[in-house]
Amino acid sequence: MRDGYASITMVALIAHDARKEELVGLTRRHRGALSARGLVATGTTGSLLRERAVVFLRDPLTAHPHEPDIQALLRVCDARAVPVATNRASAEILLDWIGMGGAATACA
Repeated sequence: MRDGYASITMVALIAHDARKEELVGLTRRHRGALSARGLVATGTTGSLLRERAVVFLRDPLTAHPHEPDIQALLRVCDARAVPVATNRASAEILLDWIGMGGAATACA
C-alpha cells in the first residue's frame, strides 16, 4: 500500500450528465466521510493528479467525444495507485472505506 492512503485528504467527484443526480445522492449519503475532506469537482480535472481518491460516475453506454480524456484519467489513477470508483456500487465501497477510517489504517 502507498503511504498516501494513510491520509486521504482530497476526493475528486465527477459525473457524466446522465449520472449527476446519482452523484448528488451519493455525496448526501456519505456526507460524514466527505465533510472532513477537501473536494474537487468538474473543471479541475488537472488537479486530479494530486488527489488521493476519485469518484467518477461515468455513463458507459453513451459515446463521449472526450473518451481519450476519460481513459487518460483512469490510466493516471492506475499508474499512481489512486483508488477510483466508476459506478455507484464501487463508489459506495470506496466512500464507506474512507468513512470508516480505512484510509487511516491501511498502512498500519
